[in-house]
Amino acid sequence: MGTKITLQVNGAAVTKEVEPSTLLVEFIREDLRLTGTHVGCDTAQCGACTVHLNGRAIKSCSMLAVQAEGAELTTIEGIAPANGELHPMQAAFKACHGLQCGFCTPGMVMSAIDLVQHHAHGTEAEIRHHLEGNLCRCTGYQNIVKAVQQGAAGMGA
Repeated sequence: MGTKITLQVNGAAVTKEVEPSTLLVEFIREDLRLTGTHVGCDTAQCGACTVHLNGRAIKSCSMLAVQAEGAELTTIEGIAPANGELHPMQAAFKACHGLQCGFCTPGMVMSAIDLVQHHAHGTEAEIRHHLEGNLCRCTGYQNIVKAVQQGAAGMGA
């Protein structure tokens, strides 16, 4: 038997019935069809599933969908302005070549935005520390750090 949950997803009210054991990442991808949030490890270690819940970055594979009842959820699909432009952090990742295969990129971008919103002027060491929970197997992180710095400037930080 399912449980009805209501929350704001990317600015829109959503009410759905979910099984009590449904992970938030499964709800996002399967029920809402927002596939920018990736499933990487299912153990909250890789960060591919990072989204914002009530304004904070969280790993959506580490919580149940029912725990998001009444919350405000933002996925990678919800960060860009309605006019079709990229969010400044997305634009910075593109400009700085902060991605290669792209699998980790949505989670990395969501973590980077969280960092800038809560610690606007991070040093290179602070950026690397903040992104420790997001794994990238392709880039070596140098261009990701540059992208976060450029994205922070684009966000007005």
